Amino acid sequence: MADSKKKSRIVPKKTPIPEQDPAKRRRNFTEVALGYPDDLALQEARRCLQCRKPKCIEGCPVNVPIPQFIDAVGEGDFQKAIDIIKEKNLMPAVCGRVCPQETQCEQRCILGKKHEPVAIGRLERFAADWERKAGHSGLPEIAPPTGKNVAIVGSGPSGLTCAYDLARLGHKVTIFEAFHEPGGVLVYGIPEFRLPKDIVAHEIKLLQKMGVEIVTNAVVGKLITIDEVMEEFAACFIGTGAGLPRFMGIEGEDLIGVYSANEFLTRVNLMRAYAFPEYDTPIKIGNRVAVVGGGNVAMDSVRTALRLGAEEATIVYRRSMTELPARLEEVHHAKEEGVRFELCTNPIGITGEDGWVKGIECVRMDLCGLDESGRKRPVPIKGSEFMLPVDTVVMAIGTGANPLVPQSTRNLEVNRWGYIVVDEETGRTTKEGVYAGGDIVTGSATVISAMGAGRKAAGAIHEYLQGKEAGDRSGKANPQTVK
Repeated sequence: MADSKKKSRIVPKKTPIPEQDPAKRRRNFTEVALGYPDDLALQEARRCLQCRKPKCIEGCPVNVPIPQFIDAVGEGDFQKAIDIIKEKNLMPAVCGRVCPQETQCEQRCILGKKHEPVAIGRLERFAADWERKAGHSGLPEIAPPTGKNVAIVGSGPSGLTCAYDLARLGHKVTIFEAFHEPGGVLVYGIPEFRLPKDIVAHEIKLLQKMGVEIVTNAVVGKLITIDEVMEEFAACFIGTGAGLPRFMGIEGEDLIGVYSANEFLTRVNLMRAYAFPEYDTPIKIGNRVAVVGGGNVAMDSVRTALRLGAEEATIVYRRSMTELPARLEEVHHAKEEGVRFELCTNPIGITGEDGWVKGIECVRMDLCGLDESGRKRPVPIKGSEFMLPVDTVVMAIGTGANPLVPQSTRNLEVNRWGYIVVDEETGRTTKEGVYAGGDIVTGSATVISAMGAGRKAAGAIHEYLQGKEAGDRSGKANPQTVK
């Protein structure tokens, strides 16, 4: 890079990204952020300081060479930029939209120490969108076939990433997906207005072009077990996620109109309830919807409710805005769209009539001291109870480990919460030849962290398979190869 470019004037603020008008977007499922056009991408890329010792890469779970790809964008070489990204990241169009860059790569940005950090996520999205619009295949170089076959259970972010890396290394990969469409949480959990489904489909088609086979409607743990899978495959990766809904255990949660966020979002996103009757999955929400919780899933649910026609959509969260765990961008968008926030408020019961929800009984909370997570502890304020009239309640208070695989697999250790126990560096489980990663190991986390786990496991599986090739043919791995 030329010295004159290195010494260019520092631009303190990020280049704004074009967005839909809030008054219009709150009633449609079209993507909110419209993406950078070429000129704005060039403008933002040139804010990068091109540090000699960049910290941003340390914040990326898949170690994308961030300064290098941004430099390529700044030079107008968009093909080079996407090639650099895809050395490490199969799904930049996805990550550029849904990853919490503000707590990962952008948090480490040197420019961000005094000014706003470089918009790394927006630039990653730009490069990926450019490639797709240009009609480029995006196919990576693939090693010669190894003759080894690997099963991937679950087609979410960790499973797709693991499959991509293993296919690139020459292994024959088969993905088993329980739903009728592949993509995992990317298709059932994240709304169309944040992550259009055709983008996920594009990334999955790339995998299929690389020779990866995808078997849908394959519920591993019911129709087939991991033990049976291992009779046909040399190794297996489990990426089934944390999809077990959680409820509060309060009276009235069995009323009609109370949804888990998983069911609510799956019906809308995967089963296209927002397009009923074109698609045959209806969903009835009424005029007033309350979503209990404060994370990204809660924001997705409450903003979805508005788009389904709710006149009033409310977040009920037991702490203050300061402790709200959702991404700042999602909270900002929710406020712009008219979402109400009942903060320092906790449900204590749900009331109904003729079996249908009619209201939530709530209590105000005072924040005092710190709990085990380091956040202020919410304590009920005596005598502050009140009724919030609602037609629908969505519980978005987290999820638990999907129990199907752990409960049906011999010699697979899980912890007391039901998550699979693995070696942190390799994803290796206690069962020979079986690896795991993503939310089924860590609990609910980010898309990019799940992808990082899938990448680690792919590398370890490759070493394991090489060990089997060099070993005594008994199926035992070479102990010098598996760490």
